[in-house]
Amino acid sequence: MPATSYLETAQGRRIAYHKSDGQGPCVVFLGGLKSDMEGTKAVHLEAWAKARGQAFLRFDYSGHGESSEAFEDGCIGDWHEDTLEAVDKLTEGGIVPVGSSMGGWQALLLARARPQRIKGMVTIAAAPDFTEDGWWAHFSEAQKAELEAQGYVELPSDYMEPYYVSKRMVEDGRRNLVLRSALDLPFKVRCLQGTADTAVTTETALRLLEHASCPDMRLNLVKDADHRFSDEACLTMIEDAVQDVLGAG
Repeated sequence: MPATSYLETAQGRRIAYHKSDGQGPCVVFLGGLKSDMEGTKAVHLEAWAKARGQAFLRFDYSGHGESSEAFEDGCIGDWHEDTLEAVDKLTEGGIVPVGSSMGGWQALLLARARPQRIKGMVTIAAAPDFTEDGWWAHFSEAQKAELEAQGYVELPSDYMEPYYVSKRMVEDGRRNLVLRSALDLPFKVRCLQGTADTAVTTETALRLLEHASCPDMRLNLVKDADHRFSDEACLTMIEDAVQDVLGAG
């Protein structure tokens, strides 16, 4: 396996990444919250891209995987900065972001920041605005008081150890919401969502579909698929979705 490379960002963070050269546009995998670039979907898609000679980039946000910083200190805005640094410094020309869960939110933020670079997009259980709609909106008064008093709360997860939610993450999330104002996606978009996902609901997927302005946006609901979306059938669907988007030229 190739050695991990590192990018020093303008913010002083050290971002771990793997990049494989090939034809453009470059497929950029954007992982989920507390996930890393060694996840099943990222590694599988990299192998798929290499086999077809497609440029590919996967990386760890700060506080994730092999990158610097502590997860507890990070927030959506920090990881958006990491994404911009990775895209701007490690890729050229057109890109196709593939965003999983929180990475779906990052892909949408990237579309706002670098619209001219994006040639298409794939999302997998996209979780835009989850800090506000998934967390804050469902916090009890006791949890809100705890967040204010000690600066964080811990939330259970069906897929990993509890989430550490900081006050900074909630407040920063509000500055990066994408479902409250115009969201223009002037390229081909394919969204994948499992109906058995307990982390991101089908309602979230439908809300994104209805909210975005896009000439060619499709949502594929997969019965009984969960948030991991990484069994053989789901991985094939991801391949097909990326191929579909790349086929647009």
